Amino acid sequence: MITINITKAKAITKDRLRVERTPLLQAQDVAFQRALETNQDTTAIVAEKQRLRDITKLADQATTLNELKALGATE
Repeated sequence: MITINITKAKAITKDRLRVERTPLLQAQDVAFQRALETNQDTTAIVAEKQRLRDITKLADQATTLNELKALGATE
């Protein structure tokens, strides 16, 4: 019988999410810098960057493998 170690699955999911979010955070950094240079509102950019930083916390809240599989940085 195959058993899933949910703790390890959460750690693997967090690593996957970190890899997924890296280019998204980089793009938001560029957008933020451009917004600053043109005196535009950065509120939405800051919120998106925070969402991306907090994405790994969702893995801690998951209780099943399917919930972990459903997590993604682009949600």
